[in-house]
Amino acid sequence: MMDQPLDLDAVRTFVHIAELASFTRAAEAMGTTQGAVSLKLKRLEERLKCRLFERTPRYVQLSARGATFLDLARELLEAHDRALASLTPGRQRIAIGISDHVAGPELPALIARMNAQDPQLAIEIRIGSSDDLLQSFDRRELDTVIVRLHTKRDDGELLTEEQFSWFAAPSWQQRADEPLPIATMAEPCGVRALAGQLLDAAGVRWTEIFVGGGVTAVAAAVTAGLGVAALSPRMVPFGAVDVGPRLGLPALPRLPVLLHTRIKDGRPRDALAALSAAFRNAVRG
Repeated sequence: MMDQPLDLDAVRTFVHIAELASFTRAAEAMGTTQGAVSLKLKRLEERLKCRLFERTPRYVQLSARGATFLDLARELLEAHDRALASLTPGRQRIAIGISDHVAGPELPALIARMNAQDPQLAIEIRIGSSDDLLQSFDRRELDTVIVRLHTKRDDGELLTEEQFSWFAAPSWQQRADEPLPIATMAEPCGVRALAGQLLDAAGVRWTEIFVGGGVTAVAAAVTAGLGVAALSPRMVPFGAVDVGPRLGLPALPRLPVLLHTRIKDGRPRDALAALSAAFRNAVRG
């Protein structure tokens, strides 16, 4: 008697859990419940007659058998998706705008994962300021934007919140009787505006010593010791330190990350759910 074939949906669930290291985040990425994810994995483990994960209250980790199966599972899903794509005329397109303050160093890996996960989607990415991206979204030039909270809007789906702090190079020292040198993005930038408002309200004298075209450029200015920047921890270069408490600077708040989209269902929505879950994971991690 022929062995029962593998359930591809369960295999895809296994890959999501492995990549996100969490049943909860895998459920978010797949738009389902944690209970449904656990059930699919249980049935897959029963079919393979082995445990794929070692579970503790604090973490989810691949077992030795699970680590071996992961690459094979990815190959199986990629072969399945290529077969479907070869029979489907054309590809669906999705245009996504991502705020430079949200994108982060994880973005290339996230986009590569999206492309590998669904070759039937043609994904276009635009990086910019939240203000510019929201205007493009309203003009229907973008299907989806992932941005920081904008003061003029109260719509959008909350994805996560991220703490910001004042960062500088370890060797940087504030010069007495000089305004605080700030490295920042150019206008329009919501983080730039918020940082200036908080410094003014606290009576801190400041000046823009570096105005960069993106977060990467601002981080480079911090590394070079030019001054202080308001950044999230995952954006800062290795070794940069939070100098806010030492300098008595006003505390920066947790800033929301919002999803605005016209995509409601289908393969694009599945890809978007996976990207949203990955961003949550990056911020938490």
